[in-house]
Amino acid sequence: MPTYALVSSCERLLTSLRVGLQRLLLAGALTLAAYPVSAQTQNETPWHAVAYAYLNTLFLLNLDPIDWSLIERVLTTDHDGRVLGHPASERLIQLDQAAGSTHWQAIETALSTRSPATLYAATTRAVSEAIRQHLKNAATALEQPGLARAEIDQAQALFRAFAYAIRQTDPEAFRALGLAWLELASSVRQNSVIGAGDLPADQPAFASAQTLLSSYLIENFEPEMFAERIVYEPVPEQRILADPHIKLFAWLPPGTDLNDQDPLPRLVMNFEEQGIDERKLPLVAYGDMLFDSPEIFGDPARRLGIACSTCHNRGDVNQRFFINGISPRPGVVDVDGAFFNATSNDHRADALDIPSLRGLRFTGPYGRDGRSSSLRDLIRHIIVNDFKGPEPSPLVLDALVAYLLELDFLPAPHLERDGRLKATASDKAKRGELLFGTTFPSMNGGKACASCHTPDSHFTDNEVHDIGSAGKGAASGFSGAFDTPTLLGTLHTAPYLHDGRFSTLAEVIAWKDETFGLGLDEAEQADLLAYLEAVGEGADPYQAFDGESTPFHLMIEEIDVFLSPLDILIPEQDREHADLLLRTVVGNMEFDAGAMTNRAARDKTLELAESLWRLRDMILQEQWNEAAITWRDYQETADAYEAKQH
Repeated sequence: MPTYALVSSCERLLTSLRVGLQRLLLAGALTLAAYPVSAQTQNETPWHAVAYAYLNTLFLLNLDPIDWSLIERVLTTDHDGRVLGHPASERLIQLDQAAGSTHWQAIETALSTRSPATLYAATTRAVSEAIRQHLKNAATALEQPGLARAEIDQAQALFRAFAYAIRQTDPEAFRALGLAWLELASSVRQNSVIGAGDLPADQPAFASAQTLLSSYLIENFEPEMFAERIVYEPVPEQRILADPHIKLFAWLPPGTDLNDQDPLPRLVMNFEEQGIDERKLPLVAYGDMLFDSPEIFGDPARRLGIACSTCHNRGDVNQRFFINGISPRPGVVDVDGAFFNATSNDHRADALDIPSLRGLRFTGPYGRDGRSSSLRDLIRHIIVNDFKGPEPSPLVLDALVAYLLELDFLPAPHLERDGRLKATASDKAKRGELLFGTTFPSMNGGKACASCHTPDSHFTDNEVHDIGSAGKGAASGFSGAFDTPTLLGTLHTAPYLHDGRFSTLAEVIAWKDETFGLGLDEAEQADLLAYLEAVGEGADPYQAFDGESTPFHLMIEEIDVFLSPLDILIPEQDREHADLLLRTVVGNMEFDAGAMTNRAARDKTLELAESLWRLRDMILQEQWNEAAITWRDYQETADAYEAKQH
């Protein structure tokens, strides 16, 4: 596109966009989405420190209550390998020195006064002006192409802080601004490829694109009286529906990790151990599908693709799971805050470690605090209260219970069936076993570790206890009791304690020794650790892949199982549950196809997905005869394709 056409097009777009974006900022600035995440996130390109801190700050300001100390850390500390350069505070101080501005001073004032609106305004304006400053630097260095390109790269890395929000609020303007960035890069002097010397910089083209971007930033992210015009409050749902200029969309901050744990935990199912094909267990298979379905939850979890399996990866612990502000550390999450369901916000910073669901039929009561003796009741609570989902049908609850009760422990190679160590265990572990069964006067009146973690009862007593891990609560309350977790498989389920504060079992032993004054010396702690590692070791804990068993074939087998309940649902003309199944499965297929590098496999997967969408249309229109024929045709096609792959 010629430069003049680009400028003309963008000017028209920016005029129409200005009202819409500013009204969105005015109505709910802190709900402005800036970074998309799904439950299968991709590896990120490293972030500019200021853009990274800005997006995390916006997200944290939208939580209730606001963790101001965490916001301050986000702005003033390094963030490992996820960002480039020094902390945001240092970069902004450098900007102030170069531009004669006072952005960092304004941010410090907002932090000290605990003003969300002021902090939003100060950080937004700082990012915007930082972008413009780098563009100014590039303009003065056009005859030094390396330096000019470096400044443009810095500006574009900062613009990433606004890019996703602009794309969501007005995709057409987003494309036009993208062309402006291309114009900037192409207008910088290039080395000639034909040996005729360097090509001169296209200064008019650069100036036009720079003016366009700068004008947009000033008009939309640096308005006069910015702080006073921002209203810091959630946007009421009815207002969103009534006002077409307000667009709300789900997002999570940079640094979020919702990917499956790697290596992938091995799934151990009781029915498989008995040689039963899951496809012959339609209730279990339907529950398996639901466990992997965001469709049973409400927003924002559903729109972000979060399902039960996101946290409980293959029934185990997703040790990678992390959302800044919701997860104090990986493998830990606070689901009863304001983010997933504001109605259920308990206003407590009470994040819990993600528990393994292996052997669930033996490990009640359920909930980390043992809140429910009924697994069915807890599942309903999680769907409706924690994740704002619709009231689940009896079939949905029955299916999830049926599936979860089939999850089995990893085989314990060092244990007899009654929980005692085998004779082949190490001497250290055997000494640790004796310590584990030793009573201590200082431990709740003379208890042993084995008093609660009962070896012949899957290393739990199925009760709740207050061991002092929650700290001091209300004087008249009993809020510090938690369930006795099984020790089976724990070697693979870090982090430890109810809030995941410890990374190793050795740290748990040291804490227990100090808290209860057990007086264990270094050798005794080492013996006890050897015992816990022997109890907690599971045979073949991770999924093995080879030439025959690949992630692709695992996906195909999973889809086959998920779809198998249609053999029952279609003849029973169960429109509701067939629709839920197909929305889940086809969505997963299309997402998986997008990540495939084998074009033939991708095309075939998309073709199969399209046939399932047609099947869903027939079911929704209650064309049951046609649906039965289409379902049979799909099975034949899928079987033929799978046979060809082998």
